[in-house]
Amino acid sequence: MAPSLFAPARRMGLALAAGLVLFSALAVAHDAISVGDMSVGQIEEELQNCPLVESLNEHKRAASPQTTSLTSKIFSVLFPGSPAVNAILATIYISGPPNFLLALCPPNIDPSSLSVMVAFAVGGLLGDTIFHLLPEIFLGEDSPDSVRFVMVEPNRNLLLGVGIMVGFFTFVAMDKALRIATGGAGHDHSHGHAHSDDDKPTATTTSSSPQPSKELKQRKPATANVAPAPEPAEKEINPSVKLGGYLNLIADFTHNITDGLAMSSAFYASPTVGATTTVAVFFHEIPHEVGDFALLIQSGFSKRKAMGAQFVTAIGAFLGTFIGIAVQELGGANSSTAVDSATSGIFGTSLTWGDMLLPFTAGTFLYVGTVSVIPELLETGKDKHVEIKKTIVQFLAVMVGAGIMLVISWD
Repeated sequence: MAPSLFAPARRMGLALAAGLVLFSALAVAHDAISVGDMSVGQIEEELQNCPLVESLNEHKRAASPQTTSLTSKIFSVLFPGSPAVNAILATIYISGPPNFLLALCPPNIDPSSLSVMVAFAVGGLLGDTIFHLLPEIFLGEDSPDSVRFVMVEPNRNLLLGVGIMVGFFTFVAMDKALRIATGGAGHDHSHGHAHSDDDKPTATTTSSSPQPSKELKQRKPATANVAPAPEPAEKEINPSVKLGGYLNLIADFTHNITDGLAMSSAFYASPTVGATTTVAVFFHEIPHEVGDFALLIQSGFSKRKAMGAQFVTAIGAFLGTFIGIAVQELGGANSSTAVDSATSGIFGTSLTWGDMLLPFTAGTFLYVGTVSVIPELLETGKDKHVEIKKTIVQFLAVMVGAGIMLVISWD
């Protein structure tokens, strides 16, 4: 009889205990899923558990089966490691071959003859910036086997825009400082144009006002004696031209640092963005290095010394790469010190300092692809038919460069 009396009480006690445990579990779960304390990654994980999102993922995998393109296979061979390793490999690719190509360049090469290559590089740089970097900055990288959602943060977008502007005007300041130091000659691919005026005085002296015939007869033997004079004059290098050569090395070193930063920030963003950025920078570096090589020759450097100086400036690219890797590892989203919530980053946003490297890179690419290079493409001569043909070829080169950037990452 006693056991039957205590049975209902025992059941009630067990029910109360179970209720307390369930209530405590729900409270803990509620505290653990507090939206204000969740990071962007945690929010993404919770969204992926939603039944609707799971259905969308299944539809995406069914509609877009995974296939490996030829470019993906090539990039997987060229960049087989982690983002840091791939960034270092990319820096080797963009620094080594363009400098070795200088051995094939004649010392008297005219940088203006590289206009088609420069146009191709412009298309590659602007294509990489517009097709890859800017979408990656504001929207992120697509996932091959799941859908992604973008959480719009107005202040975050503003800070990313500030990063782009800082990168752009950093190069404006560098170019302006170099122009002031060299008396007006900037750091671009048309180095040869700045020295074209040196030949004008010789042309004006030979076409001076007509003299009496007697004086002309008297000057005939004198001109014959003066004819060999230009040879020693060509060996003399203007001190300002020499200074311009050394200042150009400094500017090239700084420019290469930004290339290294571009490599690290791009590969930490995604493998695709890193690979396309490497291709764009590689094609840009060829006319850039040849133009700098020609300027050093004009500044009095021998071919061997000019090549050695270009290899020294390539150290800047590795320096920029290591700086970018350090920033990404110590303050980037992939590090252990990443923000713990969506509002504990820079100025209350989800951004980290590592996230600001890619906008800075995009700003520098916009400057190099527009302000620094396009003015050279706008230069025209007096022969209209030649200029029209030249313009058509240049526009086709720009389209090819941009088209390559588009095809590389087309899904």
